[in-house]
Amino acid sequence: MDQVVQMLPQLLVDGLTLGFVYAIVALGYTMVYGILEFINFAHSEIFMAGAFAGTEVLLYLQSTGNLGRMPAPVALLLALLAGTVFSGILGVVVERVAYKPVRSAPKLVCFISAIGVSFFLQDAVRLIEGLWKNAFYLSTPKLFTSSVTIAGTMKIPTKVIYIMIIAILIMYFLHVFVSRHKWGKAMRAVAQDRDTAALMGINVDAVISLTFLLGAGMGGAAGTLFSVQYSLIHPYVGFILGMKAFTAAVFGGIGSIPGAMLGGMLLGMIEIFSAALLGVATNGVIGGEYKDVFAFAILIIILIFKPSGLLGKPAGEKV
Repeated sequence: MDQVVQMLPQLLVDGLTLGFVYAIVALGYTMVYGILEFINFAHSEIFMAGAFAGTEVLLYLQSTGNLGRMPAPVALLLALLAGTVFSGILGVVVERVAYKPVRSAPKLVCFISAIGVSFFLQDAVRLIEGLWKNAFYLSTPKLFTSSVTIAGTMKIPTKVIYIMIIAILIMYFLHVFVSRHKWGKAMRAVAQDRDTAALMGINVDAVISLTFLLGAGMGGAAGTLFSVQYSLIHPYVGFILGMKAFTAAVFGGIGSIPGAMLGGMLLGMIEIFSAALLGVATNGVIGGEYKDVFAFAILIIILIFKPSGLLGKPAGEKV
């Protein structure tokens, strides 16, 4: 029991860090679902592409010797900007090429298109990185080596603090944009009734493109933060993480922005605590590698007992 108590502060920090990443990715899922009412399963690969874009910027700065000469926060912001912009543009291209032509088709067609885009992006990144560097596993350069001591004993890596601050700012500005800006209001109008919004003079195509731009941009930002935190990425890193972020979106309430935030935070905490405490609770019989079971068990339970999620509302049928 004493061992568990000693681990709690560090587990809390690790859970919050992972939860913020899940929350940002889950926001991309829930925004697209709120507008088009289908799950963009290619979002996990857009997350991966953003991670590669941000990491490549850091590797370039390292190869030119500039990484050691500039402040670490500046390098992180440059990588974050690259990952966000690249993923945002990629998201818009994917929407125009793969989703817009089948927008009026049955949802199954959109789903199949998303799966196809997902596989295409995985292999495209693997091919490009393989031809360019003869390797598609990238190690992210270390930006921060220091840590902050709290309460005399608890040490928090500096990079974790930056990741948390950036994640909070991203979620805050998204909330402000959607709730107060005219384009945010247009997004909510299109989500409520696309045809009526069009009759009221709202450019539905532009709103959908903006939704993909913002959602994919946040996915790229989350990918960059993930690469900085965990230091290793590959073309398939987005698959499991994307599934967990989707689980977080369903957990909080698919289509609900506050729900995606809450679901991501809770799922990150549950995963980290289960990974660390399973071995202690079972005397080593069950190890931390079973942590994924909890994530997907939550998805099954939510879908069975509360399909609308914690903060979601049951969708009424439009007639």
